Amino acid sequence: MSRLTINLDDDLHRALKEASARQGRSISSIIEESLLFRGIKPMESARRLVELSRSGAGYSHEKALNLAVAETRKHRGS
Repeated sequence: MSRLTINLDDDLHRALKEASARQGRSISSIIEESLLFRGIKPMESARRLVELSRSGAGYSHEKALNLAVAETRKHRGS
C-alpha cells in the first residue's frame, strides 16, 4: 500500500477527522471512497470497463477506447 502526504485547509482537516470519528472509519477509507466516487479508478478497472463496453456494443478496441476517453473528458469538463 502506498503512502501519500497532502495539505488540507485546517477546517477541512477538522471536518474530515470528525466524519471519520462519527462513521467509525479511517480517514484513509473516506478519502479512498471519495476518489472512487469521483471516478478515480485503477487503470485495470478502466480497461475492464472499456472491454466490456466494446464487446457489448460490437466496437473495435480503438473505437471503444476513443469513446471512453471522450466521455470521461466531457464529464470532467475538460
